[in-house]
Amino acid sequence: MPFLLPVSVIQDNVMQLEKDGLLNLPALRTVDCINLKDFDSSVLTVLLAWQKKLQADGQQISLQNVPEKLTVLASVYGVAELLGLA
Repeated sequence: MPFLLPVSVIQDNVMQLEKDGLLNLPALRTVDCINLKDFDSSVLTVLLAWQKKLQADGQQISLQNVPEKLTVLASVYGVAELLGLA
């Protein structure tokens, strides 16, 4: 079952989201962005942290239903390839 991102991922809730994800590490192999509407660059921080943790365990993050804005943001920050969005 994929890990569902919430509607909003901003600086105010990103730390709790990161912790929630790490508590559900097996689900992080597939992260579904279908609900994601309101976000800033802090979403990249949490996705990269999860990716790092998964890579340490020999796994990879897979993002589904990625909003165009997130793909553009990842490209601007130079991390699209790291998240499989390039």
